Amino acid sequence: MANVEHGGRGGEAFAQAPDQARLKVARLGLWAVAAILAVRQLTTVLSTPRGKRLTDLETWVGPGGVLHVNGSLYDSTQFTGTPFGGLVLKPLTRAAQQALGWGWTFGTLLLVVALGLVAARALPQPVSRRTSLLATPVAISLLMLSLPVRNTLWLGQTSIIPVLLVLLGCFAVRGQRAGGLCIGIGAALQPTVLLFAPLLWFTGRRRAAVWATGTFAAATALAWAAMPHDSYTYWVHHMAGVGLGGKADALANQSLHGALLRLDLTGPLEIALFLLLGAVVATLALRRAVRYAHDGQLLLAVAITGCAAIAVSPTTWQHQLLWVLLAVVGRVGSRASDRYVWPVAVVLVTTLPAKMLLPNTPAVYPLRDNIVLLAALAAATAVPFLPRTSPYYRAPVPTRYAPAPARFRRVPFLPFLRRVLTRPNLLLELLLIRVTYAAYQQVRLAAAGSGAAGRATAEHHGRLILDAERFLHIDIELAVNHAVVKIHWLRSFFDFYYESFHFVVPLSVLAVLYWRRPVDYRWARTSLGFATLLALVGFWLFPLAPPRLMPNLGIIDTVHGVQDFSKPDYGTLTALTNQYAAMPSLHFGWSLWCGVAIAVLAPKWWMKALGLLHPLFTVSAIVATGNHWVLDAVGGAAVVAAGFGLTHALTGPRPAAAGADGGPPDRTPDGRGRGRLHPTDV
Repeated sequence: MANVEHGGRGGEAFAQAPDQARLKVARLGLWAVAAILAVRQLTTVLSTPRGKRLTDLETWVGPGGVLHVNGSLYDSTQFTGTPFGGLVLKPLTRAAQQALGWGWTFGTLLLVVALGLVAARALPQPVSRRTSLLATPVAISLLMLSLPVRNTLWLGQTSIIPVLLVLLGCFAVRGQRAGGLCIGIGAALQPTVLLFAPLLWFTGRRRAAVWATGTFAAATALAWAAMPHDSYTYWVHHMAGVGLGGKADALANQSLHGALLRLDLTGPLEIALFLLLGAVVATLALRRAVRYAHDGQLLLAVAITGCAAIAVSPTTWQHQLLWVLLAVVGRVGSRASDRYVWPVAVVLVTTLPAKMLLPNTPAVYPLRDNIVLLAALAAATAVPFLPRTSPYYRAPVPTRYAPAPARFRRVPFLPFLRRVLTRPNLLLELLLIRVTYAAYQQVRLAAAGSGAAGRATAEHHGRLILDAERFLHIDIELAVNHAVVKIHWLRSFFDFYYESFHFVVPLSVLAVLYWRRPVDYRWARTSLGFATLLALVGFWLFPLAPPRLMPNLGIIDTVHGVQDFSKPDYGTLTALTNQYAAMPSLHFGWSLWCGVAIAVLAPKWWMKALGLLHPLFTVSAIVATGNHWVLDAVGGAAVVAAGFGLTHALTGPRPAAAGADGGPPDRTPDGRGRGRLHPTDV
């Protein structure tokens, strides 16, 4: 923890008081978040009926569990731990099952808290007071959210213990003997932890390396003496656990061995390739870890070594992947805007399912199926973490901002969201766009409810919309639909336009703005995000059957084919989309956003005209194909207008508009010129 220096002038102390108060509030808030996450995990596990929670623990020590039997632990391949682990767990078979479940879950939560405390205290020095006070609750919260911890709590696994023992041995206990003992016991529970012995040796802690190796050997020998048959089965027959538990080629096995098997490599060729790649990864990772340890970043060195252990282990199940999250402490990139890419990527990889990070496309299956392994390999061998000697380690190239004075008294409402002049990091943008869209899909799917009740609600809302349109004399859906159906080429055009341009045009506009107009890209992207978020609220509050799903209306579905209304679940929820997410129409909303962005930013009049044709064609297509009501398009226009309005209100006018009031955007806030900024400057 950083020391706080007292003293100085009274005025300075008075000025620091508000900052200290805000820091205290932030710290209390983060601790509250950590506590809420812990309670949520606890209640999720303990409120689940027996037989569906703590399944691994039940398999080990429950009635008839593998630790109760007199035969081999590995007869059923259900126990995947080392013989020493079985020897340690055997006394738990005498505990009452209900008490053991509660005690195990509470104990695991305490281990997670201890892990967060040790990791936060192990940050490379020096750290600011803000960092030292906020690091612990942030670390605990990230651990609680991570898939390895959630999986460990759900299964009743022991995978947190080796990680904690390594951190205790490297950072908490005093003396090399005690540190070596901790790491040696961790290796006896999870053999690849022995990879930390060379790290200790090459960083000058040779006595600790000897004690770690000796402790591992002694614990393994003790287990061999107590359970010789089990030890032979584990270390010789199963080659350190290979073949125990799930299938080695299962997606849950995020090791090099599992990845090679998923690539249909088998037999001696696969084994030789695995051993070769494992040796290369271990060597490169240890060299990098030693370098960063000498640089004063021992926690990063530990994370790199742990990531290598993930790759070289024959089987690395999801609950054993916690080392990847520790790699979040590494700093990457010379620009301040790039500094968030690596930590955001690590947090997303360790907290979200792979299907949310990459699309459900066969071409990316090899990446999606091995995404955690790839993150571990990148951390172990490739990511260029900054050394502390780099001038950018503590002072990255600052982000350039444009002054955006308010046109009205309370605009911008959030003045700290200043206008950034530099282009955002492409990888971070793509990652956040993908995750945001995946979350949007999940919410959209859940918005209408399910079963007959959800369908009845959506159809009732459809009748309300139809009545409103008849009152306004704009109920043109049936007439337009039947007129278009009679003209084959027009029907084909609208079907193609409806299916093809919904995603292509917005992504193209974003890509052009990102490359040619990075300042305007941020403004446009934010307004699109607000519009989509507001549309989700509409889907949730007002599930609506489109014209094509209204019975007895006579609309012909030109895109999806003839509707079979005799099937009670038709149209409620499909595997791809919520059929009742019609109000507001994002087909029209996104197209209108494209038209406005092009009309405002395009340099030529004909470009502006082409941009405005897109929402015209889109509204014609959604009505003609029977996929939306006219009022759905009105709702789409409303959320887009609200999106632009929120962007303006919260962050102020665009830099170009701000320049008319407060000076050109190529000047610093203090008025000193710094040269004209080209739109594509980075």
